[in-house]
Amino acid sequence: MRVPARFLMALILAAAAGPALSPAAGQSPPQVQEFAVAGNHPHDVAPASDGGVWYTSQFTGELGHLDPATGRSRLIKLGEGSSPHGVVTGPDGAAWVTDQGLNAIVRVDGRTGAVRVFRIGDRNISAHTPAFDRRGTLWFTGQRGFYGRLDPASGRIQLFDAPRGNGPYGIAAAPSGEVWFASLAQSYIARINPADGQVTVFEPPTARQGARRVWPDSKNRVWVSEWNSGNLSMFDPGANRWRAWKLPGARPQAYAVYVDERDMVWVTDFQGDANRIVRFDPATERFETFTLSRNAQVRQLLGRPGEVWGAESGTNKLVVIRTR
Repeated sequence: MRVPARFLMALILAAAAGPALSPAAGQSPPQVQEFAVAGNHPHDVAPASDGGVWYTSQFTGELGHLDPATGRSRLIKLGEGSSPHGVVTGPDGAAWVTDQGLNAIVRVDGRTGAVRVFRIGDRNISAHTPAFDRRGTLWFTGQRGFYGRLDPASGRIQLFDAPRGNGPYGIAAAPSGEVWFASLAQSYIARINPADGQVTVFEPPTARQGARRVWPDSKNRVWVSEWNSGNLSMFDPGANRWRAWKLPGARPQAYAVYVDERDMVWVTDFQGDANRIVRFDPATERFETFTLSRNAQVRQLLGRPGEVWGAESGTNKLVVIRTR
């Protein structure tokens, strides 16, 4: 993908807790690029099937689309009272949005921009993050004590009460087919059985650590960003084993976590005004830091091969780190 010359790419500012990671032979070091976008308070992002990037404009009730080749962004209104939060691209190529204002799941057709709203029900669950499992079912969290699933074929939504009430936050599917979510308020992660929707709770060793988001790697190990402790932790379900690493710096606040196609782990850190994205290599157990704009506030990460994307809700920008 060619990037116009007017979009200057900022080189990384490495501040790792240990020796810096070196790129493999023949590879360039990762590069950071930020895009100013239309809307207000972009919250979550999802690479789109057309090469662009979807993002939720939370404060304007719209779904945005960025074309990285031109730097242009456009907005699609989701409905009166909308306050979109999470977004993911579905197997059908459409954008699927968790909308807290509408208390609904919203589908936006990538070609036509047509909007379809799936109402969750009478209880406002504070719909949070969506994720598709490998069967094509959409799972989502509700921060007011719920998780649920939507069958895109029928439009049927089923809600479940989360263990211990309020707190369900990030959610992601594992290659094994299981779905995992984190409870920020209750400091646990949970494994969902997609067949019946029942969950098993697993608690990180650090008490009240504030598990915020989760992401399984190719080996079905679950990586967890811990907001209160500043740890990146990993749970291996096969071995029933936990490990944890403190992010670099004096007072890290781990928010989002994402595992790329090479099983490199990416975490956003709200430490100080100069927010950053941190990459962790499980093989060497080393961190590498990428500094962003002042007060960037990246709350979620998603990517595609060679690219890691986030939304800077504090600056009205999207950011990409290109690793190839």
